[in-house]
Amino acid sequence: MIGFLLFCLLFITTVLLIILFLFNLTLSITKKKPFPQKWLGAALTGAVLVAGVILYQTYFFTFNKIDRQAMQKGPGPISSPSETYTANAFYELYGGAAGGVNVWVEITENNEAGNIKTIYYSDAKDDFSMNWIDEDTLHIVNNNPESPDSDRSIKLDVNKEIYDENGRACHSLVMKDEYVKCYQD
Repeated sequence: MIGFLLFCLLFITTVLLIILFLFNLTLSITKKKPFPQKWLGAALTGAVLVAGVILYQTYFFTFNKIDRQAMQKGPGPISSPSETYTANAFYELYGGAAGGVNVWVEITENNEAGNIKTIYYSDAKDDFSMNWIDEDTLHIVNNNPESPDSDRSIKLDVNKEIYDENGRACHSLVMKDEYVKCYQD
């Protein structure tokens, strides 16, 4: 949340700097004043910082940014048929009283390494459940029966596929090695 507020402050400051630069540029042209180099430098610096933050959030996204302090346990644990994997769902509250709830599903490999990876992340709907189709395929139901456009249900091969409703994981250069196919809404 603090990161978002800092980004908003940076964005607003950059917009103001660009407006001030354009105002001073107009003055320099109409009143034959010197070119506003300092305003140009400040505006360009702000624009580069905003672009850098956006590019970083897009191409270096990981599920580690999930607010695990505010998480609530969801359905699970649910073991795969031969108990190779365990699926757990968690809920993340966001936005305070007027906010909503995100849901994510983590798969734990029940071997000595005990690797945990997130394979599903979406806005939580009214009807959420999980069940194993076979050893490697998890069916996740996440929909609101009263709103057909809200269905975020999917069958995922836990070794090769992930789902991120917003698509950030699908664009992330950091996460490319963690899946073969990434789905987004």
